Amino acid sequence: MGERATARVHALLGAVLCAVLLTGCQGPRGQGEVAGSAAAGARPSGYGAVFLAVGECSSFGTVAPTEVPCDSERAAARVVAREDGRASSGPPCPATTDFVLHISERRPSADEDGDGAVPRGYACMRGLRPPHPGDPGGGGGPRTIVGDCVRETGGGKVRETACDGGSGRGPRFEVVEAVADRADCPASTGLYVRLGGARPVGCARPL
Repeated sequence: MGERATARVHALLGAVLCAVLLTGCQGPRGQGEVAGSAAAGARPSGYGAVFLAVGECSSFGTVAPTEVPCDSERAAARVVAREDGRASSGPPCPATTDFVLHISERRPSADEDGDGAVPRGYACMRGLRPPHPGDPGGGGGPRTIVGDCVRETGGGKVRETACDGGSGRGPRFEVVEAVADRADCPASTGLYVRLGGARPVGCARPL
């Protein structure tokens, strides 16, 4: 057999061997290994299928929320609850929520299902680091809860303020109990505060 014929035989054997190896790499095990890698399209940590879903994190600022990985230096707060529609007509945020992000219908560059739109809704946020204004006595948050302090602002209205006076405006009352009806408040109650929920009346005592 001449050198040219021998080279052709070697080339043919090499092609057959490559075809066998390629077929072996297309089995279920090979697919599983690829699917588990970043090259298969797995999303990096902090980016889920839903824009600002529960457990995801946002950057600083409340005007134009941006979803970022929770281990990023830009991460400021984590989503503890996510609801569709308007906050005024939807379920209330958890008691110790620090602030609410209102998400308008818009067309971002990346969205939930690729249709170019994110539905209107709101995300209840909890800061990744203290201070937490939503904690009892913290002086902020979207809800007034037991342990919060308030001061009267006139016209039958009150404003939440930090119990330690850190806001510069000293507290006048502390909400000590939440009840279903005013008659259930203790005798020391000096102010009734609307809380909402199953026990909508807050019994506040003078400080």
